[in-house]
Amino acid sequence: MKNNNIKTNMPKYVFINLLGIIAFYASAVSFTIILFQYVNVLFPDELYFYYQGALSQIRVSMSILIVSFPVYLMMNFIINKEIFKNTKARDFKLRKWLIYFTLFITAIVMIGDLITVIFKFLDGELSIRFYLKVLIIFIVSSGIFWYYLWNLKRKIQTKSNIINKSLVFISSAIILASIVSGFFIIGSPAHQRAVKFDIQRINDLQLTQNRIIDYWINKDNLPENLNALEDNISGFNPLLDPRTKKFYEYNILGELSFELCASFETSSKNYNVDSQLKYPYGTENWEHKKGRVCFIRDIDPDIYNNRFPVLEKIIPR
Repeated sequence: MKNNNIKTNMPKYVFINLLGIIAFYASAVSFTIILFQYVNVLFPDELYFYYQGALSQIRVSMSILIVSFPVYLMMNFIINKEIFKNTKARDFKLRKWLIYFTLFITAIVMIGDLITVIFKFLDGELSIRFYLKVLIIFIVSSGIFWYYLWNLKRKIQTKSNIINKSLVFISSAIILASIVSGFFIIGSPAHQRAVKFDIQRINDLQLTQNRIIDYWINKDNLPENLNALEDNISGFNPLLDPRTKKFYEYNILGELSFELCASFETSSKNYNVDSQLKYPYGTENWEHKKGRVCFIRDIDPDIYNNRFPVLEKIIPR
């Protein structure tokens, strides 16, 4: 005979209710963040938008959703199963506390959301990205509020269980759609790896360019090849392509002109690389297409000869 005593099963009820609500909060927050970042990508703010940062947040939120939402569904299934087996489990105090706490939080969020809308409207805020985010918060929080309020008051019967299963299927479809949409924005894992290789190539070319300019400043001529940049003291060696492990292409075009070439796997316009890989002094950029690309550089002696002050060595007598 099964033991349906609440006190005897207390550890079990505490575990499934706490794990379920934690997984739920993680899922709700991650889902909201994903939708926020979709709005940021589709309606970017030129003053505050950082494309790679948005993609990073989408990846993190997708990872959390992929793990936490199934855990929540599993705990929800176990809780409902326990309630149908033992109606006393429905009145478990921790369960009610967690539900009422969730209702309290979502009510506060909805009230704050409405206050923000009214204030921003009176303040002249009319951007579509703002109102879309407000709408997302209101829909998510009101949906959570309605579900837990219904869950608190519903009667334990077959019809109620059917409604709960329908809500599970609908929410699962919405979560799945948000995750699939994320892959269209951030690209596949293979694409992300290719992007990282290209970013590393740009970093390598920047460093190589700086070493070439330093070489010219010190010796008043360009290095014949990249091997001339080797420095046993600083430990610098010519950099290699991270995937092919071959040297980057370097060609002298004139006394003060040279080019650096690399083969890229993606286009910088696909991931807005130009917004984060500008040359430190803001005078050069590293936009590129897919395939072999060469960056031509012309050294201005008036700039680089005076870039660093000449320090005289003081030799003690």
